[in-house]
Amino acid sequence: MAQSDPHTQARLLHGGCRCGAVRYQARDSFLYALNCHCSRCRAASGSAFRAIAALLPQDFRLTQGADAVFIDGDPDSTHDVHCVACGSLLYSRIAEPDNNRIHLPMGTLHDTPTMRPQMHICVGSKAPWYDILDDLPQFDGLPGA
Repeated sequence: MAQSDPHTQARLLHGGCRCGAVRYQARDSFLYALNCHCSRCRAASGSAFRAIAALLPQDFRLTQGADAVFIDGDPDSTHDVHCVACGSLLYSRIAEPDNNRIHLPMGTLHDTPTMRPQMHICVGSKAPWYDILDDLPQFDGLPGA
């Protein structure tokens, strides 16, 4: 008996921007989830860090408001996608050779994902006023770098 691919069996999660103009679906089959403390993620989230879940581009789609987004960055390369009405960061498209993925801010999910953040990255540049109080692994930069 052939095994079914758990990737294709993953349930769909729903999410969207703050004002509701843009909505999306994402498969609950994230590659990883983490808390990023770099200055760019802190600025994008307006917080001490950004909780990110990564997935393959084919596991994500906008279901409403595709005409209500703006792209910050190169549309043919790595870029961020925001709602034009409320400015919410909806996702980041990471376009690297052999490593294309979507970084989804976990705060935009309306449903609860199976995966939780597994680590903290870029803690070498974290906000000095924030203390990490959990036992997740911490990396000064990117893991393996």
